[in-house]
Amino acid sequence: MRNLRHLANLALWVIGVEFAGIIGSIFTMSAIPVWYATLTKPTWNPPAWVFGPVWTLLFAMMGLAAYLVWQKGIRKTQVRQAIVVFVAQLILNISWSYVFFTLHSPGGAFVEIIGLWFMILATIVAFARVSKPAAWLLLPYILWVSFAAVLNYSIWQLALT
Repeated sequence: MRNLRHLANLALWVIGVEFAGIIGSIFTMSAIPVWYATLTKPTWNPPAWVFGPVWTLLFAMMGLAAYLVWQKGIRKTQVRQAIVVFVAQLILNISWSYVFFTLHSPGGAFVEIIGLWFMILATIVAFARVSKPAAWLLLPYILWVSFAAVLNYSIWQLALT
């Protein structure tokens, strides 16, 4: 029974974080064939089909990481603080999609993604204090967001020319 409860909690964390990704994709999907398709992008821009699977995997890893921290005991101050930082970065993640795809603002999105990057770093540090495996699970996320920041900046600069 206890294992079933742990599995259910893990599923709730992963599904909850994936839901955040779905919210971000709502801002994204309608802009891709219309606005995003018209942007000049660098030659190394990945094909559009890459983003969905990568983000799905990253959100699942974020959900697992958050679960590993949460299961250490939400009554512990470090756990609560880590979860708050995690939720804050998740909100920034969603808002990047809104700024870039809905507001059509690569420049504003670049500023936002820099803030997101620092919040992911803060999340990694906070998670490491509670669970080293949880912190390591976020490494691919910060690497992908680093790549996304460079891509975002490149698209912004190409839009200015």
